[in-house]
Amino acid sequence: MRNTYHICLASHDEVLHRSVEDYIYDVNCFAVAVHRTDSRALADAFMSTHDHSCVQTDDIKHFSFIRRNAYTRYFNAKYERKGRLGDTDCFITELEGIRRIVTAVSYVNRNPLHHGLTSTPFGYKYCSANAIFRRELGKGSIEPAANQHIRHRFLPRNCSLPDSFRVDESGMILQDDIIDVRYVEELYVTPRSYLYMMNRYSDEKWMKEQSEEDPLRPAVTLDTIEQASLDESVEHMKSNEHGRVNLSSMTDLELCGIIDSEYVPLYGKSSVYHLTDGEKAEVGNKLWSRFRRSVSEKQIRRCLIV
Repeated sequence: MRNTYHICLASHDEVLHRSVEDYIYDVNCFAVAVHRTDSRALADAFMSTHDHSCVQTDDIKHFSFIRRNAYTRYFNAKYERKGRLGDTDCFITELEGIRRIVTAVSYVNRNPLHHGLTSTPFGYKYCSANAIFRRELGKGSIEPAANQHIRHRFLPRNCSLPDSFRVDESGMILQDDIIDVRYVEELYVTPRSYLYMMNRYSDEKWMKEQSEEDPLRPAVTLDTIEQASLDESVEHMKSNEHGRVNLSSMTDLELCGIIDSEYVPLYGKSSVYHLTDGEKAEVGNKLWSRFRRSVSEKQIRRCLIV
């Protein structure tokens, strides 16, 4: 019997994704876990420091292991590191009741907005928000890559997926094929309802609606969804719902790209993980001097694994 869960894998010491290819591979590993465990994916959002997803599965531990192990093996091989990637435990919450499921799915799809990466939930590529009511909301269809063999560049070795899992030109499996779009659309009932949920502010009304459905179970809130998040307060995330994004801020993806392409080679190293503490300190000081108006000290530290 499938139960519904919200899952968050966070990393307090280092970023989970250092390049566009990392994001693509992680999305594809999520799709592999969905297929191998015969699970149903409802939503996902892949961030630099944490991943969110909502799934229905009959074995959440097995699902989490497949999804995490496949990506960790890839990441360790690429960056010549060893050991677990991310925090020791995934943050997992079982969701019961339509209201709580819809709320969790909504928060996952709104995650890039909450972290100030986009001014709306629909402006982020590595998230399932655009897959729901795509045609009705005027987004148009996504054309899969003409050459589907590109998928093998971003899948675990000896892994095969059915043809129903198509990839785009970058090699990333289409969110429309990962998410059970029809099921999720039935949860929201109408495109207007979905659009409303993507744009409403987080307030006590969300909790009241869930309480009316089942007063005995704790409500799903932004606090509970993001309790494994790292640097931002919930109040700051709520302020981001107004869509006033600081586009001058550098993303972790951009900063990691600069570190890996410009600074790591200066020390004759093949990976940031091979830099000594002294070398990392030198790079950190140079980055702070160069980008202090667009990056934070915490950001530099996590991208350098300090």
